[in-house]
Amino acid sequence: MTALALVLLLALLLGAPAADAQIFIASRPAPPFEIGPLFIRANVTPTLGPIEVDVFWSVSVPPGRSLADAQHDISLLWPSAVLGDAKIGKADAELEKYVEARGFDAVDSGRVLYASRNLYGTRSGQWQAIAGGAPFVTYVRSSGAMGLTSPASFIRIPWDPRMLNRAFLMKLTFKTKGLLKDKPGTWAEHTLWGPRHRLTLSFNEVRARGVFPMYFEHRDRMIRLSEDPAQLLIDFADSPHLKIDEMQPAGARRQLSETRDLTDTVSLYIDRGEGLTPQTLSVQFGYFTGLQSWAPVLIPLAFFLAGNLGGVLLRTIAERVSKRWAGRLRFWRDREEPVQRQTGVILDRDTLTRIAPGTTTYQEVLQLCGHDVEERVTLAEPDRKTLVYRGRRIIPHHRRLAGVLAAVTYWDVEDHEVEIIVERDVVRDVQAHVRRSRLSGAEAPA
Repeated sequence: MTALALVLLLALLLGAPAADAQIFIASRPAPPFEIGPLFIRANVTPTLGPIEVDVFWSVSVPPGRSLADAQHDISLLWPSAVLGDAKIGKADAELEKYVEARGFDAVDSGRVLYASRNLYGTRSGQWQAIAGGAPFVTYVRSSGAMGLTSPASFIRIPWDPRMLNRAFLMKLTFKTKGLLKDKPGTWAEHTLWGPRHRLTLSFNEVRARGVFPMYFEHRDRMIRLSEDPAQLLIDFADSPHLKIDEMQPAGARRQLSETRDLTDTVSLYIDRGEGLTPQTLSVQFGYFTGLQSWAPVLIPLAFFLAGNLGGVLLRTIAERVSKRWAGRLRFWRDREEPVQRQTGVILDRDTLTRIAPGTTTYQEVLQLCGHDVEERVTLAEPDRKTLVYRGRRIIPHHRRLAGVLAAVTYWDVEDHEVEIIVERDVVRDVQAHVRRSRLSGAEAPA
């Protein structure tokens, strides 16, 4: 039987997922009472530090059982590290010895708030702290083939007569680390939508490696739930900046808190008919800033602006760059005449020699030189006009940069101007002017 139990234990531990568990254990076997009502509430704030947990419960004695048999201490097995309050009292050394005798290592101990509340008396609504609180010990197992376990805590709840009084509700309050898990995400998800987290509360989940040995030893002392209501609850403060992505199981319910402003509550009823079947409430959530709340609007708007204004901006930049660099870069070719750029009208020497003063008429000049001409006439000499032809020739000079790539080092610029004086439709004089200059690479022509 011992070998069978060890095999069963090992099989359960190897298949156990990371989960959060809460079970109540009596100090004697076959407890003659039940727990109920029961409410386990986790309080989440945007700071996302250690989670504050409130455990509300009462003791219910079934008909036919003696109240005297129910008067003994209760223990709560919690699946994560608990943070104590030094103001309540000193740690209980006996609890540390208790877990160490079972092969665990005590890593922390102390006391947590333990209080009661009269629901119907004249002082109803006020919690009365119980002196000395409830001692606890947080432990791990560092030895063994599977290595270090995650922390678990064993909280001893001292007996108080008000547990059996149906007018009273008992409460444990403590902070714990380990319930909140960060969800991996990309930097874009964290920037636009904020980081995501998962919080899990469970009841009767005993498969964690730090919890199962304690449950296995005390399984005959496990306290079952009564027919009274039992719930798992998670309160999220600052609900206007809360985004809940997922709730499991499907029966989980989200609603506004009835007692706290700007707080959303996610709850799940615990079904006592499920026996020892784990019942889990899991929520994936995140808090967002004011800017992140506009992400569904700003992201489509950004794409719209990028597609419209961005296209115009890129086209303008491309045109300016093209104008500036189109004539500066080219492929190097040996023994190739420079590519000239010419504007206006440039009359070569052969054309000018065909214009004979005293013989060539006005119409013949236009046929030889073209109609793109400037004419100047004075009122004092209406029969006399001056025809002006202007043009510019730009000749780039290149040097090889690397391989077949060449760049312009300077430009030779020639400004041509020809004045033809016509009197009574006959050419009287021809004057040609050429002005030459040089531009450096920094003085690129338009």
